[in-house]
Amino acid sequence: MLEIMLQNLITPVVLFFALGVIASFVKSDLKFPAGLSEALSIYLLIAIGLKGGIELSEYPLQAMAKPIAAALLLGTLIPVLVLTLFRWIGLDLKNAVGLAASYGSVSIVTYGAAVSFLGHTQTEYEGYMSAMVALMESPAILVSLFLLKAIEQKKSLPQSYSRSFGIVGTRSLSGWVDPEVLKESLFGKSILLLMGSLLVGWMVGHDALPTIKPLFIDLYGSILILFLLNMGLIAGERLGAIREHGVKLILAGILLPVLLGTLGVLAGYAAGLSLGGMTLMGVLAGSASYIAAPAALRASVPDANPSIYLGLSLGVTFPFNLTLGLPFFYLVAQWLV
Repeated sequence: MLEIMLQNLITPVVLFFALGVIASFVKSDLKFPAGLSEALSIYLLIAIGLKGGIELSEYPLQAMAKPIAAALLLGTLIPVLVLTLFRWIGLDLKNAVGLAASYGSVSIVTYGAAVSFLGHTQTEYEGYMSAMVALMESPAILVSLFLLKAIEQKKSLPQSYSRSFGIVGTRSLSGWVDPEVLKESLFGKSILLLMGSLLVGWMVGHDALPTIKPLFIDLYGSILILFLLNMGLIAGERLGAIREHGVKLILAGILLPVLLGTLGVLAGYAAGLSLGGMTLMGVLAGSASYIAAPAALRASVPDANPSIYLGLSLGVTFPFNLTLGLPFFYLVAQWLV
């Protein structure tokens, strides 16, 4: 186990992420132009979607039924567990919902780093796992916002009425979730690019590899290094903010990926995935969103503090997963094989 973790720590993606964190700590003038940062993000989404779509074209739908069910189950269950945990440790409702949406959703960059990790260990995985990324992105956001509205509605009604299923049943969907948030959750940048690229890759199949391979496959690892250098700069800035909110939150940011990632690996095992597939399912379950979820939260839960849900997901959980989480999920999956 120690050997695998050490090997992961000295890979270029991890070392350049660490370089970014160090640059942030020493107040370096190293900065990424906003346009470049956006371009790198778009590239990664397209590259992951295309590669997954091409691989997806090789699989019949029935082969993906169980993994799809596992992904949707995780995307629905995780926000409930996270919300319950943070309410139990005393966090207010709005911030607990923000964390539930973030941890229930996924980190596309962590997934990309996991694919590189599996390539480094020469571990095969199911090509359709990129589709699971998109499937787990939106449900957690919608479930978290639904829980927020349900709890607020229960508090605002007399006890005798709040127990009535009839009242809840008469409310429209727009009464529970802002239509703009629904739109962002289903058609936001990350979902649109990932699903669109996945569909394109599925439609063109392996015949398009000569066109796609030079840019979106051969250069993927190098572009990921640049992106993670920028992520290191941002994560270094967020660490200071999260320390202001106490040790409990920092510990939660470390323990949650371990627990949820293990749950994801077990779900992958139940769905019949390979060693690599189980590892990626663990990564998806154990990661936290800092793109799609924050965009929805800013619109729907403005009272939630971004320094908490962004600081914890990007400043604590993301570096933990990048350095120690990936080899941990891999080892858990190995024990099950």
